[in-house]
Amino acid sequence: QVQLVESGGGLVQAGGSLRLSCAASGRTFSVYNMGWFRQAPGKERDFVAAINWRGSSTYYADSVKGRFTISRDNAKNTVYLQMNSLKPEDTGVYSCAADRSGKLSATSYDYDYWGQGTQVTVSS
Repeated sequence: QVQLVESGGGLVQAGGSLRLSCAASGRTFSVYNMGWFRQAPGKERDFVAAINWRGSSTYYADSVKGRFTISRDNAKNTVYLQMNSLKPEDTGVYSCAADRSGKLSATSYDYDYWGQGTQVTVSS
């Protein structure tokens, strides 16, 4: 079992930056691939980024490539999402998730554990 808690969201102007953190409980964090998803009001949850258990492989949605960076520190049981050059369309609730399947996935159904999410609002 893994419990996930996100932090770092907030209100930022377009062009600004935020760094989200996702702290995991449990001693097996390092075996999970991790992902970030976001959900805007009235819309479905969308994939943002994923990282494999070692941190050696990453995968991004086209909409955030070149602007967002996912990373992890297994010693701290934490995964990060650095978000630069933010746009109003990046607004939403950002959630981290853990996946035991062994393959990087952009599909929410592949993820086994989810955090509650943190709100990110980008003003124009």
